[in-house]
Amino acid sequence: MNELLETRIKHIEDRQEISDLVFMYGVIMDERDFDGIDRLFSPDATLRSADGVFGADGLQNIRETYQGRFDALGATNHFIHGNVVRFDKDNPDQAFGFVVGHAEVNRDGTAMWVALRYQDEYVRTAKGWQFKDRVMSYMYYTPVDQYAEVFVTDNRVLAYGEATQGDWPDALRPGGDVSWIQDWIQYN
Repeated sequence: MNELLETRIKHIEDRQEISDLVFMYGVIMDERDFDGIDRLFSPDATLRSADGVFGADGLQNIRETYQGRFDALGATNHFIHGNVVRFDKDNPDQAFGFVVGHAEVNRDGTAMWVALRYQDEYVRTAKGWQFKDRVMSYMYYTPVDQYAEVFVTDNRVLAYGEATQGDWPDALRPGGDVSWIQDWIQYN
Protein backbone atom coordinates (compact mmCIF):
# COMPACT_ATOMS: atom_id res chain seq x y z
CA MET A 1 0.00 0.00 0.00
CA ASN A 2 1.38 3.43 -0.79
CA GLU A 3 2.26 5.94 1.91
CA LEU A 4 -0.49 8.44 1.00
CA LEU A 5 -3.18 5.78 1.23
CA GLU A 6 -1.83 4.53 4.56
CA THR A 7 -1.88 8.10 5.92
CA ARG A 8 -5.46 8.63 4.73
CA ILE A 9 -6.62 5.36 6.31
CA LYS A 10 -4.87 6.27 9.58
CA HIS A 11 -6.64 9.66 9.60
CA ILE A 12 -9.99 7.92 9.12
CA GLU A 13 -9.25 5.55 12.00
CA ASP A 14 -8.05 8.45 14.18
CA ARG A 15 -11.14 10.53 13.38
CA GLN A 16 -13.37 7.65 14.40
CA GLU A 17 -11.47 7.12 17.65
CA ILE A 18 -11.72 10.85 18.45
CA SER A 19 -15.45 10.83 17.62
CA ASP A 20 -15.86 7.87 19.98
CA LEU A 21 -13.96 9.82 22.68
CA VAL A 22 -16.26 12.82 22.20
CA PHE A 23 -19.36 10.62 22.38
CA MET A 24 -18.16 8.65 25.42
CA TYR A 25 -17.49 11.93 27.27
CA GLY A 26 -21.27 12.41 27.52
CA VAL A 27 -21.88 8.82 28.62
CA ILE A 28 -19.12 8.99 31.23
CA MET A 29 -20.47 12.30 32.57
CA ASP A 30 -24.05 11.00 32.67
CA GLU A 31 -22.99 7.82 34.48
CA ARG A 32 -20.56 9.62 36.88
CA ASP A 33 -17.82 7.17 35.90
CA PHE A 34 -14.72 8.61 37.62
CA ASP A 35 -12.48 5.87 36.19
CA GLY A 36 -13.75 6.95 32.78
CA ILE A 37 -12.52 10.50 33.43
CA ASP A 38 -9.00 9.04 33.63
CA ARG A 39 -9.52 7.53 30.17
CA LEU A 40 -10.93 10.75 28.71
CA PHE A 41 -8.28 13.25 29.84
CA SER A 42 -4.50 13.08 29.57
CA PRO A 43 -2.64 13.45 32.90
CA ASP A 44 -1.64 17.06 32.08
CA ALA A 45 -4.96 18.08 30.52
CA THR A 46 -6.80 21.34 31.14
CA LEU A 47 -10.55 21.90 31.39
CA ARG A 48 -12.10 25.34 31.25
CA SER A 49 -15.32 27.18 30.64
CA ALA A 50 -15.41 30.10 28.22
CA ASP A 51 -17.25 32.21 30.81
CA GLY A 52 -14.39 31.72 33.30
CA VAL A 53 -16.58 30.07 35.95
CA PHE A 54 -14.24 27.12 36.25
CA GLY A 55 -10.82 25.97 35.17
CA ALA A 56 -8.84 22.89 36.07
CA ASP A 57 -5.24 21.91 35.34
CA GLY A 58 -4.18 18.28 35.56
CA LEU A 59 -6.20 15.10 35.92
CA GLN A 60 -6.68 15.29 39.70
CA ASN A 61 -7.96 18.87 39.51
CA ILE A 62 -10.28 17.90 36.63
CA ARG A 63 -11.68 15.05 38.73
CA GLU A 64 -12.26 17.49 41.63
CA THR A 65 -13.98 19.94 39.28
CA TYR A 66 -16.33 17.26 38.02
CA GLN A 67 -17.04 16.10 41.58
CA GLY A 68 -18.14 19.66 42.39
CA ARG A 69 -20.33 19.75 39.30
CA PHE A 70 -21.82 16.34 40.09
CA ASP A 71 -22.61 17.50 43.64
CA ALA A 72 -24.92 20.15 42.12
CA LEU A 73 -26.40 17.87 39.45
CA GLY A 74 -28.90 15.07 39.50
CA ALA A 75 -29.56 13.12 36.33
CA THR A 76 -27.99 14.46 33.13
CA ASN A 77 -28.39 13.49 29.50
CA HIS A 78 -25.72 14.71 27.05
CA PHE A 79 -26.28 14.70 23.28
CA ILE A 80 -23.49 15.19 20.76
CA HIS A 81 -24.84 16.49 17.47
CA GLY A 82 -21.58 16.50 15.57
CA ASN A 83 -17.90 17.25 15.63
CA VAL A 84 -15.13 18.41 13.33
CA VAL A 85 -11.55 17.16 13.72
CA ARG A 86 -8.40 18.73 12.29
CA PHE A 87 -4.98 17.12 12.61
CA ASP A 88 -1.81 19.01 13.41
CA LYS A 89 0.15 19.08 10.16
CA ASP A 90 3.46 18.79 12.01
CA ASN A 91 2.54 16.24 14.66
CA PRO A 92 0.34 13.19 13.86
CA ASP A 93 -0.25 12.68 17.59
CA GLN A 94 -2.08 16.00 18.05
CA ALA A 95 -5.46 17.11 16.75
CA PHE A 96 -8.05 19.83 17.33
CA GLY A 97 -11.81 19.56 17.51
CA PHE A 98 -15.01 21.52 17.59
CA VAL A 99 -18.09 19.83 19.06
CA VAL A 100 -21.74 20.91 19.13
CA GLY A 101 -24.27 19.38 21.51
CA HIS A 102 -26.81 19.94 24.20
CA ALA A 103 -27.71 18.50 27.58
CA GLU A 104 -30.72 18.03 29.77
CA VAL A 105 -29.74 18.43 33.40
CA ASN A 106 -31.19 18.40 36.88
CA ARG A 107 -29.28 21.22 38.58
CA ASP A 108 -30.09 21.61 42.26
CA GLY A 109 -33.55 20.12 41.63
CA THR A 110 -34.33 22.32 38.61
CA ALA A 111 -34.76 20.79 35.15
CA MET A 112 -32.54 22.74 32.75
CA TRP A 113 -31.63 22.75 29.06
CA VAL A 114 -28.10 23.58 27.95
CA ALA A 115 -26.77 24.33 24.46
CA LEU A 116 -23.08 23.35 24.43
CA ARG A 117 -20.01 23.85 22.31
CA TYR A 118 -16.61 22.42 23.06
CA GLN A 119 -13.30 23.48 21.59
CA ASP A 120 -10.87 20.63 22.08
CA GLU A 121 -7.25 19.70 21.73
CA TYR A 122 -6.57 15.97 21.52
CA VAL A 123 -3.36 14.04 22.07
CA ARG A 124 -2.53 10.44 21.25
CA THR A 125 -1.25 8.65 24.37
CA ALA A 126 -0.60 5.04 25.37
CA LYS A 127 -4.34 4.92 26.21
CA GLY A 128 -5.32 6.18 22.74
CA TRP A 129 -6.68 9.62 21.89
CA GLN A 130 -7.47 11.78 24.94
CA PHE A 131 -8.49 15.35 25.67
CA LYS A 132 -5.46 17.61 26.18
CA ASP A 133 -7.59 20.73 26.55
CA ARG A 134 -11.37 21.18 26.59
CA VAL A 135 -13.16 24.54 26.69
CA MET A 136 -16.94 24.46 27.25
CA SER A 137 -19.22 27.28 26.19
CA TYR A 138 -22.94 27.83 26.47
CA MET A 139 -25.47 29.53 24.21
CA TYR A 140 -28.05 29.02 26.94
CA TYR A 141 -28.24 27.22 30.27
CA THR A 142 -31.78 27.79 31.44
CA PRO A 143 -34.59 26.22 33.43
CA VAL A 144 -36.90 24.34 31.08
CA ASP A 145 -39.93 26.37 32.18
CA GLN A 146 -38.13 29.65 31.33
CA TYR A 147 -36.66 28.56 27.99
CA ALA A 148 -39.01 30.50 25.68
CA GLU A 149 -38.59 33.70 27.67
CA VAL A 150 -34.81 33.39 28.14
CA PHE A 151 -33.96 32.25 24.60
CA VAL A 152 -34.95 35.60 23.09
CA THR A 153 -32.63 37.57 25.39
CA ASP A 154 -28.86 38.04 25.45
CA ASN A 155 -28.63 36.87 29.08
CA ARG A 156 -29.37 33.19 28.48
CA VAL A 157 -27.12 31.56 31.10
CA LEU A 158 -29.01 31.13 34.38
CA ALA A 159 -27.05 28.22 35.85
CA TYR A 160 -25.14 30.19 38.47
CA GLY A 161 -27.79 32.51 39.87
CA GLU A 162 -27.61 35.87 38.11
CA ALA A 163 -28.43 35.77 34.40
CA THR A 164 -25.35 36.29 32.21
CA GLN A 165 -24.78 36.64 28.51
CA GLY A 166 -24.53 33.49 26.41
CA ASP A 167 -21.05 32.71 25.11
CA TRP A 168 -22.33 32.60 21.52
CA PRO A 169 -23.39 33.27 18.79
CA ASP A 170 -20.39 35.51 18.25
CA ALA A 171 -22.05 37.28 15.33
CA LEU A 172 -24.66 38.78 17.69
CA ARG A 173 -22.17 40.03 20.27
CA PRO A 174 -20.80 43.58 20.10
CA GLY A 175 -17.83 43.51 17.72
CA GLY A 176 -18.59 39.85 17.05
CA ASP A 177 -15.87 38.17 15.03
CA VAL A 178 -16.66 34.91 13.28
CA SER A 179 -13.43 34.69 11.29
CA TRP A 180 -12.40 31.69 13.44
CA ILE A 181 -14.97 29.60 11.54
CA GLN A 182 -12.74 29.61 8.45
CA ASP A 183 -10.20 27.47 10.32
CA TRP A 184 -12.82 24.79 10.86
CA ILE A 185 -14.51 24.68 7.47
CA GLN A 186 -11.32 24.04 5.57
CA TYR A 187 -10.72 20.34 5.09
CA ASN A 188 -7.40 18.71 5.94
